[in-house]
Amino acid sequence: MSFFHLRACTLSRQYISHEHGFHQLILATSGSTELSIEGRGEVVTGERGCLIPTTYHHEYQGDGLNRTLVLDVPLASLSALSCVDEVDRLFARPRFFTVTPKLHRLADTLMKQVEDYPELQSEIAALILRAIYLELHDERLPADIVDPRAGWRSRERLDLSRIDAHIDAHLADDIRVESLASLCALSPGHFHACFRDATGMTPLGYVQRRRLDHARSMVLHTGLALSQVASLVGFRDQGSFSRAYRRRFEVPPTAERRALN
Repeated sequence: MSFFHLRACTLSRQYISHEHGFHQLILATSGSTELSIEGRGEVVTGERGCLIPTTYHHEYQGDGLNRTLVLDVPLASLSALSCVDEVDRLFARPRFFTVTPKLHRLADTLMKQVEDYPELQSEIAALILRAIYLELHDERLPADIVDPRAGWRSRERLDLSRIDAHIDAHLADDIRVESLASLCALSPGHFHACFRDATGMTPLGYVQRRRLDHARSMVLHTGLALSQVASLVGFRDQGSFSRAYRRRFEVPPTAERRALN
């Protein structure tokens, strides 16, 4: 019986925004993924991991080149685990944490084992959680502890017109938080916090909304095929574009265009 769902994967460039009813660990061995939890954002890399407790809303967008271990810990399985206290402590709050060289080597070694022996995912997952607990249980670095609901954000002036112009000029491109932060001479982490304060949105969510607002204008005022519209605003295919459009405007683009006739 498997208590966990552990998988090795590549997180794509598609923007994802959701929450779920289980704890989740994100641990990369290569590449990077921009990820935010309730507005607090960092970049998950081989040197930086993330623990996401159940029900916390989060957004992410990978670079399409990463290799990432994603571990889901269903709450229903916790009572059957011998390490339940350790798991509870690990997921007591959202946390971005430093991945030591020793922990990175372990993750890199286990990546192949996960792929070759999926039937051993519970044993491998327990080993990973135990290793992270041993690395972190005495850690008291406030910068690594995230409690977004406690109100920690700082404020700083942002040049939103410059940011909007950059987004509009690169709608079809891969827009990263690092490039937006550089426009304001801020680190990605500081920029993320300031941006959320200024707009009430995360940078990833803001870019997604602006893409879709431009897309709606094209749907309503041009004869471009929906596949062309999707490509022009940075979506990899028409299906993902239509789903995002419907979530944003509560109507699919085909129906909105049809209503004009």
